[in-house]
Parts: sequence; structure tokens; C-alpha cells
Amino acid sequence: MEPGPHILVVDDDREIRDLLARFLARHGLRVTTARDGAEMLRLLDERKIDLVVLDLMLPGEDGLALTRRLREARSSIPIVMLTAMGEDTDRIVGLEMGADDYVAKPFNPRELLARIKAVLRRVQGGGGEGEGEAASAGANKLRFEGWILDLATRDLLSPEGVMIGLSAGEFGLLQVFVEHPRRVLSRDQLLDFARGRTAAPFDRSIDIQVSRLRRRLGDDAKDPQLIKTVRGGGYLFTAQVDRV
Repeated sequence: MEPGPHILVVDDDREIRDLLARFLARHGLRVTTARDGAEMLRLLDERKIDLVVLDLMLPGEDGLALTRRLREARSSIPIVMLTAMGEDTDRIVGLEMGADDYVAKPFNPRELLARIKAVLRRVQGGGGEGEGEAASAGANKLRFEGWILDLATRDLLSPEGVMIGLSAGEFGLLQVFVEHPRRVLSRDQLLDFARGRTAAPFDRSIDIQVSRLRRRLGDDAKDPQLIKTVRGGGYLFTAQVDRV
């Protein structure tokens, strides 16, 4: 039997680490735990990790600083951040730094498992409901405005020939846009397509992901032309998309 995805759980609370390790292992995942950022970085160097569950509040470097460090190193490893209940600012900053999703403490382990599986599906290219027309047609590379997105390798090539690193969240959202071009997509639809779950009331995560994606694509935040905001409707990807 093929081994399940390898999850690294980073939390300074030993009880939470042990609880999550047992629960996730029962659901077919391999789990390694770390108590702080230094141990996390060492394990990432030593082992192949498929996803990190990262607590925001850690001794030494906190989860935000560690997320920023990984993204600045061009690591695209998926990150699900654990945040304190009600700390909306921390969640927003975490997503802006490059986290792919978040779960608020105290949480139901089943909710965390669902978020982990949704992020892993994006990384592994299993679109499920979010798999659009282009993917089902077998197009691995899609071109828009001089950019080329490779759905198989998850690479994004700029018009100048520069490879742009994308987090799992950025790739998932861009994949939805290129597979549904020139169509208004609501925030609920984007959450459902890109993240495999229903939007929570007032969930701002899609807005943050769109903002990050615009920066990656050089789309002016004050007057975006590629990903337009539709007042009261959601977002519209304006480019023509062609198979390469």
C-alpha cells in the first residue's frame, strides 16, 4: 500500500501535538511533530514533508515569521495555520504571508483533517468540483496575456521568461481563474472551487488570496485589469486563455 501524505505538525503544546498525531495517523496520514520553528526547519531539510500544520503562537520565531521565511526561500510547501479564536488580524496576515488555509483554536480535529485534505487535493492536482473545462479537456499548459501556467508541474512562467513561485493557495486560485475565464465568480464559488469547502460568513480569505495573486501577476491593485472586482458579485478573470 502506498504511504499516505506526510504531515508535519508544529505546536509547542505537547498534548495538541500528540492528539493530532494520533488522530491524523488513524486517517491514513504519516505524521511528524515539532515543538518550535528551529525543529520544524531541521525536519523540513531532513525529510520530505507534504504539508505543515503550523501554530501561530510559538516560542522564538512565531508562525507568521516562519511562513514568511519559507515563502521568501521560494518554498511552496502547503501551510495550514492554527490561530487563536477571534484573532482575525492574525489570520489575514498569515494568509498574506503565504499560508494556504487556517483553522481557529479550539478546533474539531475533523475540521482540520478536512482542510488538510482540501489543500492536498489542490497540490496533487485533484480538482474535484473545482476541476474546470480546460483540465478535463486534457490541457496541461494554458497561456494568458503572455503568461504560461503548467497545470501538471504547477509552474508559472512570466512573459519575460521568469519562473514565478506560487504557494498552493495561489496556484489553486489561479487554476480556477484560467479554467473559468471571462466569467464572474462569487467568493463562495471561488472558495468552493479552490479550497473544497463552503465559505464561512464574512470569510475574507479569498480577497486576500486575490490580492496576493494580483501582486504575483503584476496586476495594479488600484486599477486591476487582469482580475477585476465585480461590485456585489465577486471577481472576473478578463484574459483570453489558450491551450499551449
